[in-house]
Amino acid sequence: MSFWDALTGKKPSSSPPSTDVQTAPFDPSTATDTSSFLSPTYLPDPSQLHPLAGLNPSTLSYLALEESALSDLPGSQSALPSRGWSDDLCYGTGVTYLTALGIGGTWGMIEGLNRIPVSAPPKLRLNSVLNSVTRRGPFLGNSAGVIAMVYNGINSTIGYYRGRHDSANSVMAGALSGMLFKSTRGLRPMLISGGLVASAAGTWAVGSTLLFDQLEKTNLFS
Repeated sequence: MSFWDALTGKKPSSSPPSTDVQTAPFDPSTATDTSSFLSPTYLPDPSQLHPLAGLNPSTLSYLALEESALSDLPGSQSALPSRGWSDDLCYGTGVTYLTALGIGGTWGMIEGLNRIPVSAPPKLRLNSVLNSVTRRGPFLGNSAGVIAMVYNGINSTIGYYRGRHDSANSVMAGALSGMLFKSTRGLRPMLISGGLVASAAGTWAVGSTLLFDQLEKTNLFS
């Protein structure tokens, strides 16, 4: 320690620790591969990770996931199996909406092509067709979809209280749904709309009944 260090009280710096580390030489014979921890004895069975693993489904009745029973009302079955009013509502509304949307789109395309002269530029003809399709298609599809929703609701209600589904239910439901759809337009539009929807529903009911009866007789439909 120098005189200046003794005067100022500076402590002598300690020597740094030695960094020389003695390592043992590598022996390849002692190395282990992945089989030591990836062997089947160490990996769990994936089937046992399920929360219901080990349970017997046959002894647990509440785990039996079965389809709901089909509707047993006379005349309720058609081309698609129906479990009740909810299936009829989904099938009927969806098919009616898509059909009317396609018809309205075709109507709009023809209207758009006829509105513009043939000599008009292609961009103007395309714009006219798109405007007509987007105006006629959604209008007809939405209108038919609303009528179909009301029709299926009324038809299922009438069938529930009458105990059967037949053509009379369809005609009554069609007339009521058509009149309700135009109830804000006055008496005459209500009667016209009710008559049109009732005619369409009656035609579908009678035609489908005859078709399914014929298919049952020929053993093509069960």
